[in-house]
Amino acid sequence: MTLTISSAFDAGNIRVVKIDGDQVELEIVKDHKSDFYQWFYFRLAGAAGRDVTLRIVNCTGSAYPHGWPDYKACLSVDREDWVRVADTIYADGVLTINLTPPTDCVWLAYFAPYSMERHHDLVTAIAGQEGVGYTSLGKSLDGQDIDCLTIGEGELKVWLYARQHPGESMAEWWMEGALEKLCDPDDPVSRVLRRECTFRVVPNMNPDGSRRGHLRTNAAGVNLNREWHAPSAEQSPEVLWVRNAMDDSGVDFAMDIHGDEAIPANFLAGFEGIPSITERQTDLFKIFSEMLERLSPDFQTTKGYQVAAPGEANMSMSTTQLAERYGCVSMTLEMPFKDNFNLPDPVYGWSPQRSKYLAAACLDALHGILPDLKNAKPS
Repeated sequence: MTLTISSAFDAGNIRVVKIDGDQVELEIVKDHKSDFYQWFYFRLAGAAGRDVTLRIVNCTGSAYPHGWPDYKACLSVDREDWVRVADTIYADGVLTINLTPPTDCVWLAYFAPYSMERHHDLVTAIAGQEGVGYTSLGKSLDGQDIDCLTIGEGELKVWLYARQHPGESMAEWWMEGALEKLCDPDDPVSRVLRRECTFRVVPNMNPDGSRRGHLRTNAAGVNLNREWHAPSAEQSPEVLWVRNAMDDSGVDFAMDIHGDEAIPANFLAGFEGIPSITERQTDLFKIFSEMLERLSPDFQTTKGYQVAAPGEANMSMSTTQLAERYGCVSMTLEMPFKDNFNLPDPVYGWSPQRSKYLAAACLDALHGILPDLKNAKPS
């Protein structure tokens, strides 16, 4: 039987270069109107019990070549449980995945996908919970809704938003965990958070890129996390609608949820370098980071991005723009595509479930700093 490779489905991405028996050469397709690529997701059929070698041959030119060393591909037989392919090797610009599929239909991806169908199921389930409001903030370029869920009735205005970069699917797994916790009527932490805060949650800011199988951009080939200084309806309506809603509501605390290809750790990036940075903002960011590190062994503060020098923040990014615009505490949470090397899992690596656990820890940390956040709230 000839092997079959397909990716013509929600979030799919791969191009077949050549199939020679059990040897397959593949290429990742670039984002539309962009040179970014790294996300892959495809189905392999007809290979049950065969020793198959899959070679992705264009890794050198990908967005983050340093993301390939030590990386292990994700495999599923049911699109629910995703394990790592131990025999994944990167050398000379080629990612080689050696496997013997247990069934005639298996799925491989850069990380466990979070499809738009699952997104719709999540939004529908959460919007149906008591005390949850739903709003479409606007439409994407492909005509999809920018879904926003409102939870809680407190004075503190909290925004959680994810998947500006659609290939970072762990971000929406985090969102699923956060929303499940916030809607748990028996969780004492969530009960207090809903009393003290009003949450506005955008689980997926880039539905077009998600459905198209992009790594980093929307339908126009635009990186949304470089649009926050001047979003436009023509190029970045997703940011425009969300930022307009933030202007209407105000922001006291915000988390932008992402994934990092290269760094094998969970970490936060802040707003250092913005023009109007205050001691109040930096103290609250530090308190939250330290609280989260105490609560979750999966979080650390040693590895991360280089901190911007005073006055040199990139103001086109959401975290810096929000901190400057609203005087709030804002941050970017980065999770690994590989694993948390301080606490590795050889079977699953970093996974959907661990992303959800980290979301719960982040909400616990927010609860832990509520007194500081309330006391430091500008009058």
